[in-house]
Amino acid sequence: MTTRIRPNVALVGFGYAGRTFHAPLIGTCPDLRLHSIVSSRPDEVRPVWPDVRVTPDMAAVLADPEIDLVVLATPNALHAPQARAALEAGKAVVIDKPFALSLTEARGVSELARDRGLFLSVFHNRRWDADFLGLQAKIASGALGDIRTFESHFDRFRPEVRDRWRERDGPGGGIWNDLGPHLIDQALVLFGRPLAILCELAVLRDGGQATDWAHAILRYADKRVILHADMTTPAPDIRFAVHGTEASWLKGGLDVQEDQLKAGAPVGGDGWAVDPRPATVVDGATGARTEVDCPPGDYPAYYAAVAAALTGRGANPVPPEQALAVMAVLEAGIESDRTGAEVLLS
Repeated sequence: MTTRIRPNVALVGFGYAGRTFHAPLIGTCPDLRLHSIVSSRPDEVRPVWPDVRVTPDMAAVLADPEIDLVVLATPNALHAPQARAALEAGKAVVIDKPFALSLTEARGVSELARDRGLFLSVFHNRRWDADFLGLQAKIASGALGDIRTFESHFDRFRPEVRDRWRERDGPGGGIWNDLGPHLIDQALVLFGRPLAILCELAVLRDGGQATDWAHAILRYADKRVILHADMTTPAPDIRFAVHGTEASWLKGGLDVQEDQLKAGAPVGGDGWAVDPRPATVVDGATGARTEVDCPPGDYPAYYAAVAAALTGRGANPVPPEQALAVMAVLEAGIESDRTGAEVLLS
C-alpha cells in the first residue's frame, strides 16, 4: 500500500497488450499516473505518450523511488522473473494474464508478495466484458434456474500464421495460454473450482507451431462447463450458450472494448463499451424468445480498483489466490491433453 495520493505507474512492455490495453487504461485512470514505460522501441512510444518517461531499462524503474506500481505487459515467459524482481525492489505489481508459465512459478511469486506485504494482482480484464456482466446478473437473478450446461467460446478466424511469440512453439505460446485464462477465470467467477477437467489442444492451421485450437470440459457435481477457443472459425456466432432449468441465455459476438482500444477510441467516451448485439433469453416452458441488452462493459473498473487498493480505499480486484486457481485449471488442462485423460482438481 502506498501513501502517495496518486500512485505512479511504470508499464513494462509496449507490445500489443501494453499499447492496446494497459497504457490507455492506466493513462485515463484519474487515480493513477502513468509515469514510465519500459520499451526497447522508444520511437514508437513517444509519439503516443509524449509526457511519459521512456527507458529501455527495467532496472531503472525498479531503482526509482517515485515508482509505486509496476505493470508487466511482457511475453508470458518473463512474467514470473520480472514480477519477482519488482517485488524484491519493493514495488506493487500487476501482471498481464497468464500469471506465469506454471502453477509452481505463480505460487512462488504469490508467496514473495505475501512475505513482503506487497500488492499483487493479475489482469483478468474479461470479468468486465459487457456480455459477461449481463450473464452474471442474469444468473444471479435466478431467471435461468439452476445452470446445467455452460458453453463459452472465443472463436476467431485467423487462418494465416503470424510471426509473433504468441504463435510460436515456445514457452507460454499458444491459444490455451492466451485465451484459456480468460475462459477459465470467467467460469471460476461464476461457479468456483471444478472437480476435474478434460482438455484437448491441437494445431490445425497449415504451418502452425503453437496450439491454435483448445476444447475443455470442466466437471462440476451438477453441471458441465465447456470452454472453447480457436483461430479457425469463419463464423464466430457463439460466445455464450447457457442452459438452466428455467431458461437459456444465448449470446454472439465479442465485447467491443478491445476493438475500441485498438482504434484509439477515448476510454469512457460516447458509446464506450456498449454492445450492439443483445442476448437472447429462451423460456424453457414456452420457447418464447426475448432479446435482452447487456450493461456496458467496464475495463476501466480494473485499474480504478487497483488504485483504490493501493491507497487503502478498496480491495484487490483480482487477488493472487484467484489467479492461482486459474493457473491450477490451466495447468491441469495441459496435463489432460498430454495424457488423454480427465485430470482431477484437488
